[in-house]
Amino acid sequence: MTALHPPDTESPAFTPATLRLATRGSALARVQTELAAAALTGAGAGPTEMVVLRTRGDVESETPASRMTGDGWFTSELEAALLDGRADAAVHSAKDLPSQLREGLVLAAHLERADCRDALVSRDGTGLESLPPGASVATSSPRREAFLRALRPDLRVVPIRGNVDTRLRKLDEGQVDALVVACAGLDRLGLGGRIAERLDPRRFVPAPAQGAVALEALGGTDAARRCWLANHFPTSAAVVAERAVLVTLGGGCRLPLGAHARLEPVDGAEGWVRLVVLAALATPDGVRTVELDGPPGDAEALGAQVAEQLR
Repeated sequence: MTALHPPDTESPAFTPATLRLATRGSALARVQTELAAAALTGAGAGPTEMVVLRTRGDVESETPASRMTGDGWFTSELEAALLDGRADAAVHSAKDLPSQLREGLVLAAHLERADCRDALVSRDGTGLESLPPGASVATSSPRREAFLRALRPDLRVVPIRGNVDTRLRKLDEGQVDALVVACAGLDRLGLGGRIAERLDPRRFVPAPAQGAVALEALGGTDAARRCWLANHFPTSAAVVAERAVLVTLGGGCRLPLGAHARLEPVDGAEGWVRLVVLAALATPDGVRTVELDGPPGDAEALGAQVAEQLR
């Protein structure tokens, strides 16, 4: 399922039961869950508590990214906790969600998006264009690798695994010359000052749903209705469109695809906005791009249309 799942009623009756939020145990995941808890509390969804779980991606932290086949490396255990009753909602980095959720589960809400751009982090503050030929740039993403090779074929792109702190340590130790990671993760951890360059999303198109936090729950439950109260609608429109590009192309996290949706005012129509969807797909012949726009209410169809033209 790509589209956000609205509640069955606009005026649900809530119980004071604590909403148990399943999350990974990394520092970033905990920060994102704290953000979710604050958003839910502020929206009147009631009290929350954190349920920390280890995912396959956490356990097999040394597995090379090239061997991480299939979906759900960072989500399956959280979804299992929803299905067996250990948790009421799961907090995900939206870009980690599989193309298809498990049966019975829905996307209940998206929190307001952080900076969706990719960040270049270098030891001396050098930006992408100023890195010397042959410099090593580390990433675990096929998309980032492909876009780096397209923009700077003279650089040496190398694989890397580990959480944000581990990657920064490897950079500081001189194992690599630069990293490409998500701006949102660094900002949320208070490490935005390490960013040498926030890469232009029109040239270095972010991953679908990058920078967004998604709340997942069992469909039709009180938990799903309570999560809906914290939904940020502009973020949802963008993420739904971006994920529709991915789903329509039949890809997962290993597809070298970028998708970036943004709301822009409609010229000559005060108060009206349009949704602009840009997607970029790396192929053996280069990077193909498509950009279309339409009403925010047609986000899923618009994303699918972009994907069809990108094939």
